[in-house]
Amino acid sequence: MQAVYKSIGRVAAQDVTVLILGESGTGKELVARALYQHSPRANMPFLAINCAAIPETLLESELFGHERGAFTGADLRRIGKFEQASGGTILLDEIGDMTPTTQAKVLRLLQDQRFERLGGTETIQTNVHMIAATNQDLAGLVAAGKFRSDLFYRLKVYTIELPPLRERVEDLPLLVDHFVSQFNGELGRRIASVTPEAMQRLCAYDWPGNVRELQSAVKFAMLNARADVLTVDCLPETCRADRAATDPRLSAGGLNVADMVRRLLQGSDMDIHQQVSRAVDRVVLEEVLRYVHGNQVEASQRLGISRTTLRAKLRLLGLAVEKQLQTDSGQPDQPLYSE
Repeated sequence: MQAVYKSIGRVAAQDVTVLILGESGTGKELVARALYQHSPRANMPFLAINCAAIPETLLESELFGHERGAFTGADLRRIGKFEQASGGTILLDEIGDMTPTTQAKVLRLLQDQRFERLGGTETIQTNVHMIAATNQDLAGLVAAGKFRSDLFYRLKVYTIELPPLRERVEDLPLLVDHFVSQFNGELGRRIASVTPEAMQRLCAYDWPGNVRELQSAVKFAMLNARADVLTVDCLPETCRADRAATDPRLSAGGLNVADMVRRLLQGSDMDIHQQVSRAVDRVVLEEVLRYVHGNQVEASQRLGISRTTLRAKLRLLGLAVEKQLQTDSGQPDQPLYSE
C-alpha cells in the first residue's frame, strides 16, 4: 500500500490517463478520488460512472448524451457525462464491461477530446482527465477479442494495481479501528476496542469481498455488540471459524502439499487455497524461526518480508514466539512456540 500511495503522489499532478486494477472492494474509486483531489483539476467536477451498472443500450447516451429524437423516448436533448465533466475528471469504473461501439467512441475521445452526441452531427470539444478502473484482466480480454487493443494501450499510460485485503493482512487492524470510529458516530455506539480473539478471527478470514466486506462485517459486529467491546460472538458467522488453530492438517510435521490438496478435494472444502497457504506458512515460519532461534529481525530478513508482515502472519496462525538462547549443544533450551 505504501507503493500505491507513492504512485498516487507521483502521477496526481500529471494530466495522463490512469488505469486502476484490483478486485472488487479493494478501493479503486477511493484511489481515483485521491488522484482527483491532488490534481490541478481539484476545483472542477468529478464524475464516477459504473459501466457495469448501466444497460449497454443506455451507456452510450449516459456518456456522450443524445439529441432529441435520437431514439424512442428521447423527447429532450441530454448532455452526457463527458460534456458535464469538461475541465474536470471522469472515472470509468468496470471499463471492461463496455461494448465495442462505446469503446471506439471512448478511444476517439482519448485521442482528440472530441465526440458527437447520439443522433447528432455536431462535433463537441471537451477537456476531461480520464481515469479507468476494472476488476477484470484487460490483457486477457484483448487476447480473447473482447476489448480493443488500441484502447487498452491508451488506457494503461500509468497503471496502479491494488492488492486484495488477504495480501495485506497487517493493514486490517488499522481498517477495523477506522470503521469502528466511523460507525460509532453513524450508529450512535461507543465501541472502544476489539478483543484479541476477535481480531485474530478477522485476520484469519480470507475476505473475498475485500475492504468492502470488512466494512460490512464491522458494522454487523457493532450492531450485534451488547457492550463497548467487540467479541468473537459479535462477528458474522463467516468470520468466526478458527480453522488455522484447530485443523490438524495445518500442522508443520510432514506436510505434503500435493497430498493435502488431494485430501481437501475429497471433502466439501471451498477454501483450499487459503488452507494450503496457511499450512505452508506455518511450516516455513516455524523452520526459519527455529533456525534463527526466534530472532524476528533475522527471520524477516531471511524470509524477505517486513517484520510487520511476519508479525501479522504469526498472529494469523496463532503463534507466539520468544527469542531463545542456544545451549551448549547448539539447540534452544526450550520450545520456541506457544499457541
